[in-house]
Amino acid sequence: MTAMKDRMLAGEPYIADDPEITADLDRAARLSEHFNRSSADDPEGRLAALRELLGSVGEGTWVRPPLYCDYGHQTHIGPRSFVNFNAVFLDVARITIGADVQIGPNVQLLTATHPVEPAARRAKWEAAQPITIGDNVWLGGGVIVLAGVTIGDNTVVGAGAVVTRDLPPNVVALGNPARPVRSLEETV
Repeated sequence: MTAMKDRMLAGEPYIADDPEITADLDRAARLSEHFNRSSADDPEGRLAALRELLGSVGEGTWVRPPLYCDYGHQTHIGPRSFVNFNAVFLDVARITIGADVQIGPNVQLLTATHPVEPAARRAKWEAAQPITIGDNVWLGGGVIVLAGVTIGDNTVVGAGAVVTRDLPPNVVALGNPARPVRSLEETV
């Protein structure tokens, strides 16, 4: 593995024009195109394409194309989860999506970060922080989750919210930045 890819995977600043990183991006682009062109008449083939693209896909999980990602292999989706149209997973760092998660259309999970300092940004340095989505979470349409965020089990994030900080389990969160507005109690 190259030094820049090692740095990327370790969550350290790196420069993305490294040949090995570029090869990984190209691989994901080809596999994403294959998945996004897959036929609804061939659900097994569509699932096989998704499993080739992503790091792991749990049993009973369904992702509706199109799906866009940087690397694919950094994204892991638990069982019985659902991802709606137009998901964007910038998986420079690991994205972990738990079991029974519902992800609405146009949701963005963005692990990539860039320096605030102009010189470092001009020099093309970047980094990433992982995103973790707990079990039984619902992300409404258009939600954006930023780098380094963890969302606790059973939490609901309302449509259009921007999640800039961790959210605890068992809450409803709304707004920009997303904030818990009420607690949820487990009912049967």
